[in-house]
Amino acid sequence: MTKYVINGGRPLNGEVEISGAKNAAVAIIPAALMVDGVCRIENLPEISDVTMLLTILKEMGADIRVVNKRTIDIDCKRVRTSQATFDAMRRIRASYYLLGALLGRHGRADIAMPGGCNFGGVRPIDQHIKGFTAMGASVNIQNGIVSAETGGRLRGTSIFLDVVSVGATMNIMLGAALAEGRTYIENAAKEPHIVDLANFLNSMGADVRGAGTNVIKINGVTRMKGGFYSIIPDQIEAGTYMAAVAGTGGRVIIKDVIPKHLECISSKLREMGVTVIDLADSVIVQRTGPLIRTNIKTMPYPGFPTDMQPQLATILCQAEGTSIITEGVWDNRFKYVDELMKMGGSIQVEGKTAIIEGVGSLTGAPLKAGDLRAGAALVIAGLCASGQTIVEGVNYIERGYEKMVKKLTLLGADIKSVFQPDESVAKKIIG
Repeated sequence: MTKYVINGGRPLNGEVEISGAKNAAVAIIPAALMVDGVCRIENLPEISDVTMLLTILKEMGADIRVVNKRTIDIDCKRVRTSQATFDAMRRIRASYYLLGALLGRHGRADIAMPGGCNFGGVRPIDQHIKGFTAMGASVNIQNGIVSAETGGRLRGTSIFLDVVSVGATMNIMLGAALAEGRTYIENAAKEPHIVDLANFLNSMGADVRGAGTNVIKINGVTRMKGGFYSIIPDQIEAGTYMAAVAGTGGRVIIKDVIPKHLECISSKLREMGVTVIDLADSVIVQRTGPLIRTNIKTMPYPGFPTDMQPQLATILCQAEGTSIITEGVWDNRFKYVDELMKMGGSIQVEGKTAIIEGVGSLTGAPLKAGDLRAGAALVIAGLCASGQTIVEGVNYIERGYEKMVKKLTLLGADIKSVFQPDESVAKKIIG
């Protein structure tokens, strides 16, 4: 069992480079299944979700060659199966993108229900199924396995999503890229990684238009060729380091970002008394004075991202006054609050709203991460707190953050990754 041991109270200073976007990479990798030829994908983040998806593709017969630590070549011409190892699929949420990719390529797919973080119950895929059913697929779910079949190619049609869903938007885009005719996705999500997936598909020969708006039009093609593509920087990783600097104080240059993607985060930090300066491909974040209370409501892009909600809640524990956070995307994303209260945080949750009374400072405590972004928030809490904080469940954090311990250490944080054998396993070995 790996834990992070953090001795808090140190301001962060220096420079940090942001990795490729996790939420783009986990859709682009399955999309390679649809390409006839070699895809060279650059700026891949070194995270466990990427490693798991590459393992799944390799098990399915893909030829994967590592060019360097952030660049790989994927050749899927030998892939003949429509299913992968179900145990591997169950470990990550992004396994559902294999549904659209395999339906597009083979007209059939068998995938496990997605896993990943546990903060909102079972991940709903009803909008995904609605889209593929409208495109002519028959879909059956039994014993946690989703089986879909078309008997040929998917057929283009108009699909109106009942809710703005990033996953459904991207999944339907994948299936529609090789479908017969034209597909319209209405009430589509607009996140930067949706635009990135569309750009990847287009670079391989697809015809996707309108990504980044609420109506996406896809003209199906019969074949996509190989090519090169570089993934955009990770908006949420950048936002997490911005929040860490806001919480601890100090001054950090956050490099290799697209400042426009960060506007919703930057504006909230400025409201809180944090200095954020946009440059061409970096932002400077500095905090010297006290944090100021604010209210936040998470919304689909370009609104404030739900994936930044736990990180901002953490630093608002130190702000002067009362802050209110309203979760507008997920039904249950405040499970981490109990961990912050162990550190002296004063937070009251009422349904989808958290009321945070600023307490000035937090105190180190043993904590356990329950999902990816909550885990990042607990690390920030440990950096801000006086005394020592130990964070368990770091496997969640490593799903989406590349070398977090190393990056924070270079900024002056006192944080170590410590491996400790699981006691129950040790007892079995001893006998």
